[in-house]
Amino acid sequence: MRIAVLAHLKYPIAEPFSGGLEMHTHMLVRKLRAMGHDVRLYAAEGTDPALEPVIICPPTGTPTEPREIEAVALREHEAYTRIIGMLAAERFDIIHNNALHYLPLTLAHTLPVPMVTVLHTPPFPDLANAVAEMAAPGPFIAVSETVRQAWAALVPARVVPNGIDLLQFRDGASAVPPHALWSGRIVPEKGLHLAMDAARLAGMPLRIAGPRSNAAYWEEMIVPRLHDGATYLGHLTHDALAAAMGEATVALCTPRWEEPYGLVVAEALACGTPVAGFARGALPQLLDATCGRLAAADDIVGLAGCIAAAARLSRHDCRARAEALGDATGMVRAYEAIYRAQVAAPAPRILDITPEAG
Repeated sequence: MRIAVLAHLKYPIAEPFSGGLEMHTHMLVRKLRAMGHDVRLYAAEGTDPALEPVIICPPTGTPTEPREIEAVALREHEAYTRIIGMLAAERFDIIHNNALHYLPLTLAHTLPVPMVTVLHTPPFPDLANAVAEMAAPGPFIAVSETVRQAWAALVPARVVPNGIDLLQFRDGASAVPPHALWSGRIVPEKGLHLAMDAARLAGMPLRIAGPRSNAAYWEEMIVPRLHDGATYLGHLTHDALAAAMGEATVALCTPRWEEPYGLVVAEALACGTPVAGFARGALPQLLDATCGRLAAADDIVGLAGCIAAAARLSRHDCRARAEALGDATGMVRAYEAIYRAQVAAPAPRILDITPEAG
């Protein structure tokens, strides 16, 4: 099949990844090509040239100031308008929409081929409004049961759980002094400051990996908590992150929102590293008693206890849980089956509801 993949434009699809969606999109393109498909990726400047992307614009980032937000919204609208024009002019069999932007959904009915949209987040206003107003709703995929339920009032979605590369994140045995690892985007909703407080309370040294995506949060909430027991490793490549995961005694996951999936959790388990975290979003679906412990949301004392308890769990059982959750190849094969069903289905008839003159 000839497949168009729409990335979001906020960050490049390249290592070191800015977050899980960038990693997911990179892996999706590589896996689809390995299965023999002809894939074209539409993405932001700086995307991995090995993916042979169609570069649309410089990364738009995630602004916080009102004037910047308005300017970025305009740039993204113009960029996705160009992408839709390119898609209409090309010959594809299917479009895989990872953009998390309203415009591809708003204009999907103008395209000559089906669009499959993956829901990576709970509803937010722009995307929810676009879904509700679609002229010809296409199939939707949710990355977890949590996300499916969050969108259920607006649109039905089939769950295809996120997968990771089980060959890259390998079962390892910690060979260094006991310590915890926290990884992810360093932003308020990921709750790193709570992980730091809980690790200190548990007496467990903490290593931190990830991009400093919110400068104010880093300076105000993280820098004051850095001490001899907390070490910032930087923004790591996936190989370096896998090595750090394999060395950790326990991994921490501290979302302050309803985490849609939790790729960090799956990556840790694949390395044989048990997880301690907050029972939010999809985390209770990923973890069971063999591989993790969960505290109530924002409960630092409870999380400290979970750190100590999780550290005693079997690394073998953690790896087994990761294998049971599924790897990236299974995920992409599920997408492939959905693509084929859409290509084989008769195209829906779009009614012309333009009022007649006079």
